[in-house]
Amino acid sequence: MFARSRLQGLRRALLVAGASVALTAGTLAGALASSGTSQAAASLPCDIYAAAGTPCAAAHGTVRALYAAYNGPLYQVKRASDGATLNIGTLTAGGYANAAAQNAFCAGTSCIITEIYDQSPQHNNLTIAGPGGNGGQDVGANAAALPVTVGGNRVYGVFVSPGVGYRDNATTGVATGAQPQGAYMVASGTHVNGGCCFDYGNAETNSRDNGNGHMDAINFSTECWFAPCSGSGPWVQADLENGLFAGANGSDTNNKGNSSAFVTALLKNNGTTTYAIKGGNAQSGSLTTWYNGPLPNLGGYAPMHQEGAIILGTGGDNSNSSAGSFFEGVMTSGYPTDAADSAVQANIVSAGYGSASGGGNTVTVTNPGSRTGTVGTAASVQISASDSAAGQTLTYSASGLPPGLSINSATGLISGTPTAAGTFNVTLTVTDATGASGSATFTWTISGSGGGGGGSSCHVSYARSSEWPGGFVANITISDTGAAAINGWTLTFTFPGDQKVTNAWNATVTPWAADDTSPTSFALNGTTCS
Repeated sequence: MFARSRLQGLRRALLVAGASVALTAGTLAGALASSGTSQAAASLPCDIYAAAGTPCAAAHGTVRALYAAYNGPLYQVKRASDGATLNIGTLTAGGYANAAAQNAFCAGTSCIITEIYDQSPQHNNLTIAGPGGNGGQDVGANAAALPVTVGGNRVYGVFVSPGVGYRDNATTGVATGAQPQGAYMVASGTHVNGGCCFDYGNAETNSRDNGNGHMDAINFSTECWFAPCSGSGPWVQADLENGLFAGANGSDTNNKGNSSAFVTALLKNNGTTTYAIKGGNAQSGSLTTWYNGPLPNLGGYAPMHQEGAIILGTGGDNSNSSAGSFFEGVMTSGYPTDAADSAVQANIVSAGYGSASGGGNTVTVTNPGSRTGTVGTAASVQISASDSAAGQTLTYSASGLPPGLSINSATGLISGTPTAAGTFNVTLTVTDATGASGSATFTWTISGSGGGGGGSSCHVSYARSSEWPGGFVANITISDTGAAAINGWTLTFTFPGDQKVTNAWNATVTPWAADDTSPTSFALNGTTCS
């Protein structure tokens, strides 16, 4: 899926900018311990689908095993203090995640989720997504931002905020072309937005929008692509590329949406003629079939053109302005039966999803809001946070900062001088001594316009005052044409040849190689001058 704006006459929706939907996770965070009971090794979702003849081609989850016999790693965390990593596994075969191992490993610092392991024999692991056609390099989710309970055990989900995403572009066993596929995920019905695109499923292998029918992913969001939609969502929809389909050809007011605390979102597609969308409360009851009928007849969708990559939290072209919560999900080989879908929903309900209230400290981070700055101009922001427990020592960290800026881990002061222009998705994490943490995400836009340390514009003149065989003297004059004074400067320019500077007056010069050609472009403190 790619991000886009509304055009007259086209059924499209306005993309909500990531900055306007950045959420804080501090109110959710807390130190977790693996209390409760171990999960019984009964038939779990992938066992159910395999018995129905549609085995899992991928199975991802950070809260529990999805096979009764699985006892391998669920996900990997990386520690901010020293870059060390740890695989988080299950308490028992077919059991819940060992959150206590994460708590101990990340105590006194913060961790991100770097990899989500595929529990199926295909080993289609998800790692942090790289840049795509409509989104830059993604970042990993704060590993402590989404505590929940499953079966009475305190565990962690994947907290997706704008800029967070995971992907595998080189999979095995995943549907391609017009092959049939099913998929489900358990998500939050309250942590959502209208940004593109909180997806889980099949996508392009080159991280680009390759046209209609090249995706087959579940989308769960409040984004209404094909109006009208029923209510305000969030809706379980099909991201088939270039459209979020509530059913039929896109608009389907029979799809009423799902807004329970935990939602089972399900999509299946036979690849040639039919697709179905289902949604349900992951804590109780059965699935509702929102749509079951023909594939869109808008061109390119029947048959499908699936490519077989797997995405989580982004669109097919890495559009990454979405928000959502992911706990578990699978993709099947083949078109699952309705009976298998119902049995999987029953298993999800029996797993016992619940909130993680109580049992630990709460760290709340004050979101500083969207920030702006200029290359070469010093910047600073004081980050504020609080702890529900008195006397706690807080440790501050930040990922995605503009180059040239850093955060003081003891005080929370971000400072420095930006060295590159761009818009950066910054995630703050504040952790107390018990391992409880909170986070906030915001954007920081650095402009390359203006010159020098004062953010002013500039003009450079270059003139030769004398020449002789084998050398010459050049006078370089820098003029500040802006309103602010320049305090400290570095001028850069390039000669394309074989000469070098031998002497300089009123400046310190780094030698260059040059021919007799005069330079044609200059940059003052990283900003181009006239």
